[in-house]
Amino acid sequence: MATMPVPPVTTARDTTVDLLVIGSGTGMSAALAAKELGMSALIVEKAQHVGGSTARSGGAFWVPANPILTEAGSGDTLERGHTYVRSVVDGTAPAERGEAFVDNGVATVDMLRRTTPMKLFWAEGYSDYHPELPGGSAVGRSCECKPLDLSVLGEERGRLRPGLMEAGLPMPTTGADYKWMNLMLRVPHKGFPRIFKRLAQGVAGLAVKREYVAGGQAIAAGLFAGVLKAGVPVWTETSLVRLVTEGDRVTGAVLEQNGREVTVTARRGVVLAAGGFDHDMAMRRKFQSERLLDNESLGAETNTGDAIKAAQEIGADLDLMDQAWWFPAVAPTRPGKPPMVMLAERSLPGSFIVDQTGRRFTNESSDYMSFGQLVLERERAGDPIESMWIVFDQKYRNSYVFAAGVFPRQPLPEAWYKAGIAHRASTAEELAASMGVPVDTFAETFGAFNEDAAAGTDSEFGRGGSAYDRYYGDPTVRPNPNMRPLTHGPFYAVKMTLSDLGTCGGVRADERARVLREDGSVIDGLYAVGNTAANAFGHRYPGAGATIGQGLVFGYIAARDAAGAAAAQ
Repeated sequence: MATMPVPPVTTARDTTVDLLVIGSGTGMSAALAAKELGMSALIVEKAQHVGGSTARSGGAFWVPANPILTEAGSGDTLERGHTYVRSVVDGTAPAERGEAFVDNGVATVDMLRRTTPMKLFWAEGYSDYHPELPGGSAVGRSCECKPLDLSVLGEERGRLRPGLMEAGLPMPTTGADYKWMNLMLRVPHKGFPRIFKRLAQGVAGLAVKREYVAGGQAIAAGLFAGVLKAGVPVWTETSLVRLVTEGDRVTGAVLEQNGREVTVTARRGVVLAAGGFDHDMAMRRKFQSERLLDNESLGAETNTGDAIKAAQEIGADLDLMDQAWWFPAVAPTRPGKPPMVMLAERSLPGSFIVDQTGRRFTNESSDYMSFGQLVLERERAGDPIESMWIVFDQKYRNSYVFAAGVFPRQPLPEAWYKAGIAHRASTAEELAASMGVPVDTFAETFGAFNEDAAAGTDSEFGRGGSAYDRYYGDPTVRPNPNMRPLTHGPFYAVKMTLSDLGTCGGVRADERARVLREDGSVIDGLYAVGNTAANAFGHRYPGAGATIGQGLVFGYIAARDAAGAAAAQ
């Protein structure tokens, strides 16, 4: 996406609105719903850009039995959605929250289709993360926005937050495209047509002054375009200082812009949608792990828990503060530099992952949140994973994209070797010595994995047994698309780190998105959605886009509650 000048900041001032939304990611859903209900709304955003972590994400959203799924013939039903959410949550979050999410999903997606320019589609085949549970779906429930022309933003185009991965070519790639583009040399009849289609769309678009984007950029831009069309003002570079109360009710907020404070009075309520505490390392080390490193979260850099702290100051309860949307990634080449995104890499055959002992420790193809939780469970059990390495052979390197930028047959960057995050050797023993893991143990792991892979089964961890595992596997490898012996040297090891897509513990909210005190009573006039609120799915990630999905749906629910309109039953 080309760099564009950022329009002048709208000057904050004392004012009164019906609904004040703090944060411009999925919180934009609350503002859109409010406007449809006849309320005035205002969005304030701490950063220079609009979109939050949503704009940096893959852009999928997960909402069971939504109209996109129904029209595409997915066969999903609300009953199956309820069953699956109950199975996934398994008592780690209030059941009423999950019920409300499913019940209001259809209306939320209908509202987005009315109020935004987004054209949505089903990413068919992108399995739920736990499809084997009751109500789970192997064909998936994740939806995306088709590539969107940023001209819909007009003069506000420069205010959209840039994406996490900026392509060197104008090629709007959806998550559904990525799966096959990554396999372009293995399944060329599916990979190359998608590459050519998206490249043609991007280049042809530029020729007629259209700039197409996909993923999180598309959904953030679509929401932003809807907000602009609805006439909802968005104040950027405007921070939350504190909430204003009258008696037991929240009536507005004090905000700060360029060192000047203003007060916004909110007649109907304040919606906290400012993300989690991704980059407040004091909070993260207190609630999650002292081993987490600075700047290794992929969440927006302005997510420092401001809304959570402000709510806590007026008595809000907190929940699930140890949780995050954990995301294993390639370790940065130097401290302070962000990690490099991994998505399909862990699932592809011809690779496995070991810790500092030289042993495998999990199903490499499991969903990223479960992978991260296992890492932290080991730490809390007194057996920490001090280092992680993904190991692969030359055939793997010749076949797949790695770390969202190293293409098949392309050598790993020399900077990785110099930084010590990459190693290359002719034998397993030499590779282990270079990595600094026990040679004999690693050689034993290497041999055992190859023996299992040759048989197509993972006797230790069941890799390839779930439809989710197989989604990012290589369908040309049989019988197990996630496993192949490493026999084509040289062999490689790349260091990994535990990153995340944002924290998902925060303010405790009820099924109407209302913030609760420690005694369970409601703080009138205050709502929390997205990563500011404790995860409605407890300790689990139901499917790709569940974080965006619940942000959108609970934003819709919050607006309806503030308007006095009944949510779906």
